[in-house]
Formats: sequence, structure tokens, C-alpha cells
Amino acid sequence: MFRKTRLYTPGPTPLLPAAQFAMAAADMHHRTAEFRALYSKVLAQLKLFVGTQNDVILLSSSGTGAMEAAVSNLTSPGDRILVLSAGKFGERWVALAKAFGCQIDLVSAPYGQTFDLAQVSAAIHPDTRAVFMQATETSTAVRHCVQAVAETLSATDTKPLLVVDAITGLGTTHFDVDAWGIDVLIGGSQKAVMIPPGLAYLSVSERAWAAMETSKNPRYYFDLRKERKVAGKGESAYTPAVALIAGLGAALDYIAGQAGGDLVEGRKLLIENAETCAAMTRAGLQKLGFTLFAPTAPSAAATAVAVPEGLDSGAVVKALKARFGAVIANGQGEMQGRIFRIAHLGFFDYMDTIALLGALEFIARDSLNLPIQFGQALAAAQQVFAERVPGEGLTRHCLCGRDTCCRSKSQ
Repeated sequence: MFRKTRLYTPGPTPLLPAAQFAMAAADMHHRTAEFRALYSKVLAQLKLFVGTQNDVILLSSSGTGAMEAAVSNLTSPGDRILVLSAGKFGERWVALAKAFGCQIDLVSAPYGQTFDLAQVSAAIHPDTRAVFMQATETSTAVRHCVQAVAETLSATDTKPLLVVDAITGLGTTHFDVDAWGIDVLIGGSQKAVMIPPGLAYLSVSERAWAAMETSKNPRYYFDLRKERKVAGKGESAYTPAVALIAGLGAALDYIAGQAGGDLVEGRKLLIENAETCAAMTRAGLQKLGFTLFAPTAPSAAATAVAVPEGLDSGAVVKALKARFGAVIANGQGEMQGRIFRIAHLGFFDYMDTIALLGALEFIARDSLNLPIQFGQALAAAQQVFAERVPGEGLTRHCLCGRDTCCRSKSQ
């Protein structure tokens, strides 16, 4: 039978058709009134999407470019910084900080887990300049409680800067950027905003802007002060990715359109959609006998699943693509072959989730020889949907997205 390729990867994610049309029609020059109007509109929309009054800077780069910009703009060689790491992208903060000569303190959590807040508090020194962390560790599908870390930092005398990689967190987790005191929050285009890779964006607090004036690390293309200076005129410091920016504007319009033109409410619906798809997926997979890799701190961006002992997760990835055209992600680094990951962020919905779980029932039976009955994963997922979306609403008990907030463990 015919197979339609469907992406279920946590980046790149499925493209929004309206964004594809906007990108195809974006043949404008970047130093024109037409582009300046578009650029100014998108920057204003990004502030609403992030949920901040701070300036938001847009870069033509991958998310890693924005991560590098955060390190190079905020630190000097020899500065003491704290990295919270629980996966491949936490480890990327360590590599970046080493590249710019920082002195690194490290709080680690095992893959599949989140941090002990007591250890975080103990690792903060009077001369700690900044703390770097993920909101969601995409490599393991773990969600960290940014609010709890922010509160821990605010309780210190020195109050170091807080830098958060929210590349898969934005659009899947609620943040109160200004109230929590997040100094830099990073997003990327190939995630919840449903366009191709190539754009990164950062919200930057006044504290962070002030810190840049005393930072000694070299920067040129990623000098955020240059971008801030010209952004108010509707321009970028260097040649922007015009088509991607047009696509981003269309995607943000679409998100707003889901809530009658209100982008803030549209952002909330986008997050609730990811939360629901994630909960449906977890319920269905567990019904099939799979083990969740991050059961105590699951993200809404993606779900990581451990395969039974003696099996290779790559076999699941290959079987899904070969038989049904569904593309999921294997584990990264040392987790390759041990877990597979299914995305929920961006342009996914109930129907996508049901389709994948139906396909996984066949894979579990025919490729993994698990003792399953057809329909059991689907029934579990539908029950979750019925409970969570009885009237298109969702009750949440904590802004970190979990029914029981991780902060309660330390209270």
C-alpha cells in the first residue's frame, strides 16, 4: 500500500503549510521597507511567543549559534560558571564554556533524570557569574523545572545570570520569563514554530545587556549588541534568512489564529496540545509494555522509550520507516540503540498521535514479538484524550507542566 512519510522527530519537525507558502513567496530584498515591516512584526510577535517584555534578538543560525552567543557575550576567560547537565545538550554547554575559557562547575544528573536542587544550591559560589541549563533535554526527553532553579538562584546573595536553552522547551512548557528572572531564553526555528532549521532567537534581560559591557570574550557575528542596535530600525546586522523569517511570521500568525488572533493564548494552546499528545503517547506505549526512559520528569516536547533488554532501538526506528513511513529518532551518543524518541512539539495533533500508536502496535507485535492485542495502545491514548480535553480545556497544576511540581520535593 502507499506510504506517506511523516516526521515524528524532535527537530526538524513537520512544516506548517502556510509557512511553506510564505517562504516560497519571500523574494524581497532585506534592505527595503517591505522587509523592515516584516522583520519588526516578527520581532514583536516573538516577544509575545516567548512571553517577555525583554528584547528578543533573531539570528540566522542554528540553536547552537545562539548558545554560543550566550556564552561569548556574557563571559570572560577565567569566569566561573555553573552548568546543569543531564544529557547531550547539557554537555554542549560544557564544551562551549571550555571553548571560551570559562572555569566550569558542574552539576550532573544521570541520563533520564533531572537535577537535585540541593546540589544546585550548593554549587553556587559567590563568584559564579552565570548558570547555564536546558529547559528540556532533547536527547533524553527530560524536562527540568526552570522555575525551581530560578528561585534557587534568586535566593542567593549574588544572583548569577540564568541562561536557559529552551529550543525544545518553547511551545511545550509554560515560562514566566520576567517574573522568574530568566536572563537569556533561547529558541530555534525547527521546533515548535514549525519551520525549517536556520533561525535562532533569544530573549535578553537588562541585566544580561549590562553584563555584556564587561565581558571580554571575542565576538563578531554573534555580538548581540550589534543586533539590538539595528533591530529597532527593523533591520539585522548582517544578511538575514529572509525566507525563513517570512515563514516564521506565517507560523506565528497561525498560532495566533488558533486563539482568534491572540498570540499569547495561541501559545498556551500550542503547549496544551503538546502536553496532551505527550500524555497520550506515554499511556499508549506503557500499555504495550514499553518502559519510559524519563518517567519522573517527562517532557511534552518528546517521549523517550527504552527498548527491552537485548533489543536495538534502531530496529524500531527502521521498522517504522520501512513499513509505515513514520520517522522517529534513535538515541544520541551513548543512548543510541537503547532508546527511541517520539516528538510532540509543533504541528502534531490527536490524529498524528493515534496514527503512530497504531503503527507501533504492529511493530511491537511483528518486529519485537511483544504479546500485545491490537487496539490496547489506542484505547489507552483515547482515554487520556477524553479526560484531558473534555471541552478543549486542560487543567494544569504547575507551570513546569507536571501534575506534581518538582519543587514540592524540596519543600
